[in-house]
Amino acid sequence: MAHVREKHWADEIADQILAQSRGPHEISTGISPSGEIHIGNLREVITADVVYQVLRERGVEVTLDYVADNFDPLRKVYPFLDASIYSNHIGKPLSEIPCPCGRHPSYAAHFLEPFLASLESLRIRVKVYYADQMYKSGMMVPQIVQALKGRDEIARILHDCTGRKVEPEWSPFNPICQSCGKMTETVVRGFSEKAETVDYTCTCGGRGTVSMKGGGKLTWRVDWPARWARIPVTVEPFGKDHATRGGSYDTGVLICREVFKSPPPFPVTYEWISFKGMGDMKKSKGNVLSVHRMLEVLPPEVLRYLVVKTRPMRSIGFDPGLPLLSLVDEFDDAASQSRDPRALQLAGADQFEPLGVPFRHLVNVVQMADFDLDQVVVILRRNNYPVANPAAVKERAGYAIRWLREFAPPEAKFAVQRTLPEATHALDPLQRAFLTRLASSLRPGMSGEEIHALIYDRAKESGMEKTTAAFEAIYRAILGQTKGPRAGWFLAFLERDFVLARLREAGRAAAA
Repeated sequence: MAHVREKHWADEIADQILAQSRGPHEISTGISPSGEIHIGNLREVITADVVYQVLRERGVEVTLDYVADNFDPLRKVYPFLDASIYSNHIGKPLSEIPCPCGRHPSYAAHFLEPFLASLESLRIRVKVYYADQMYKSGMMVPQIVQALKGRDEIARILHDCTGRKVEPEWSPFNPICQSCGKMTETVVRGFSEKAETVDYTCTCGGRGTVSMKGGGKLTWRVDWPARWARIPVTVEPFGKDHATRGGSYDTGVLICREVFKSPPPFPVTYEWISFKGMGDMKKSKGNVLSVHRMLEVLPPEVLRYLVVKTRPMRSIGFDPGLPLLSLVDEFDDAASQSRDPRALQLAGADQFEPLGVPFRHLVNVVQMADFDLDQVVVILRRNNYPVANPAAVKERAGYAIRWLREFAPPEAKFAVQRTLPEATHALDPLQRAFLTRLASSLRPGMSGEEIHALIYDRAKESGMEKTTAAFEAIYRAILGQTKGPRAGWFLAFLERDFVLARLREAGRAAAA
């Protein structure tokens, strides 16, 4: 009986969306740029993008947007900020705060610009809405008026959903104080629908009247459904925290329907990406890996595959150390053998060229080649790897080099010593005899597997009780350390004359 392939989760979601409406559709995603936008945030954007792709395949009129929440206030001084500079900016909009490095127009732009550039690398094309411009242009004025007029209705919804009553002075709109520049310390005292203004007082002593065009913003639980209504949004992915009972999606649905008189979007809930050993990635914890940093060590298709292959409500554990090598090889194998074709298609595998060289091997080869990319090609060809496209090999080797510099654990790193290492002085007579026997037995063209078997045979002939001493002797002779890559394959990849000369020299020098 033929195996029936399980439908990909993006196709299932598209089926559910189209069962409700044939469109047109607007899929919205976004994040507050209060710090590095990390690969945990990226799950939302990739999830939105693959659903967008599937809807387009089906001929649906659909738009993918990204809302940059740069009008949110700075909530705290994060660990990566200078408290002497930024403590006074707490409560101010991110778009109005100075850039940490001084090279961008604002604090928000400092984090947004590299992330939006990363989306281009990932071939995710989005229509960008900047929240500050949405407010300053007057785009949000109709929803601000509706929210202010519906203040009591919103308060009732929040109480019914969360069990918490709002304070008597609570307002769905946060004016920006014209004296201190903060929006977290103000209280609404009145508003004019006709003039489109809001009166306020502030804890700093300031008071005045601001325009609804950029003079403040709606509070989060109201701003989100206001955007749904204004853009309007028909589909939106969001993290599981918003999907809890009484969470911001529950309240948003009711506010959208009852206050803004608009249908809420179809929800696509996703689990977090956790950073191994450090829990869920959060800017406030400082345990984040920025998207642009990860794209330096991972091809974009592999980073997409990490998300696309996993159902949204399954958590993804991410470890940029040795498990990252397995991820690249998993994708390479799947692409070369056409396994999981739908996930590969949605990940963009058509842009990825399987090399037939495991990434783990490439990490070792670049170190054997002393990071010389031309020499990497020479070593691979010498070991019968088909290098049809040297440029593609060099590009992938570049990722390996950057991984070694950024994330490789100490045990993955080594350097071939060009002169006899001092570590050979610690070799005992049995190890010296073993190295001499091994050098005499290495025949031209031996494979890594054959050399590995030969090591065991010569260790036994040399009277070694433990073969670990044989491997240690090889690593001391060539690397100057006691551990290294799998020895048989390691010796096969090195230039034969160099290996023979070094093994013989190590035996003689140590005995002298």
